[in-house]
Amino acid sequence: MNFKNKVVLVTGSSRGIGASLARGFAREGATVVVNYLQNKRAAEEVVTSCIELGGDAWAIGADVTDESAVNEMVEEILLEAGKIDVVVNNAFKSFMFNPEQRKLAWQLNWDDYQGQIDGAVRSIHHVCQAVIPAMKKQSSGSIINMVSNLVERPIVPYHEYTTAKTAVVGYSRNLAAELGLFGIRVNCVAPGLVYPTDTTRDTKEEVKDIIISQTPLRRLTTPRDVEGPVLFLASEWSEFMTGQTLYVDGGFVMK
Repeated sequence: MNFKNKVVLVTGSSRGIGASLARGFAREGATVVVNYLQNKRAAEEVVTSCIELGGDAWAIGADVTDESAVNEMVEEILLEAGKIDVVVNNAFKSFMFNPEQRKLAWQLNWDDYQGQIDGAVRSIHHVCQAVIPAMKKQSSGSIINMVSNLVERPIVPYHEYTTAKTAVVGYSRNLAAELGLFGIRVNCVAPGLVYPTDTTRDTKEEVKDIIISQTPLRRLTTPRDVEGPVLFLASEWSEFMTGQTLYVDGGFVMK
C-alpha cells in the first residue's frame, strides 16, 4: 500500500495501538498527525519514529471529547497540510481489562456508562463532524473507528465499555449510509484483547489463557496485528467497502 502524499490523523496515538498505527502509516509513506491528550514526550517519540520509518509526522495535543479542541486541531491540520485523507478514531476513555475489578451489572450507575459513551461516541462524533466538510469538499475520505470484538462476543461482560463500543458500530453504519454519496467511507476495526498495552497490563494470566484456548490461531492480538486491517480499510484496496466491521482476533469471533 502506498500512502505517500496522504494525510492521516490518528487520535490517541502516543502509545499502544494508536502508536503502532501511526508507525504503520508512516512506514507506507504517509504524513501522520499524532494526536495525544497529555503525554507530549511520548507523542514526540512516536513522531520521531514515524520520520525514521520514511513518513512525515507531527504531534497535536487535543482532548477529543472537547468539541472546540477538536475543531482547532482539524483547522491546524488543514492549514498545515491542506487536506485530511484518513481519520482513525482510536482514542478512548481509560479502561482496565481486569475481570476481578470490573463492576457487575447491579453495581453500575449511569455515570459509569456516560463516561465511556463520552470517551467513545462523543469523541468520535466531534472528530467526524470536524473532518466531514473537508472530506466532502475533496469528494473522498476514509474514517476508521476502533471498537472491540467484545461487541460481538462479550466473554467478560465489561458492561459500560462494551455498550459504548457497540454504540460506535451503530454510529459508524449510519454515517457510512449517509456519507457514501460524497465518496467518504466509514468502517470499524474490532481487535481482540490486545497485549501488551496499558489497558491489559492487569489482565490475569488465566484470563489470557482462556481467550487463547478459544482462539483458533492460539495467541492474543498484538498492536502490530491491527495495523494491516486498518491500513487496508484506509487504502484504495478497500474502495468498495463501507459500513463494515473487521474482527482482528485470530478467529475468536467468526462472522
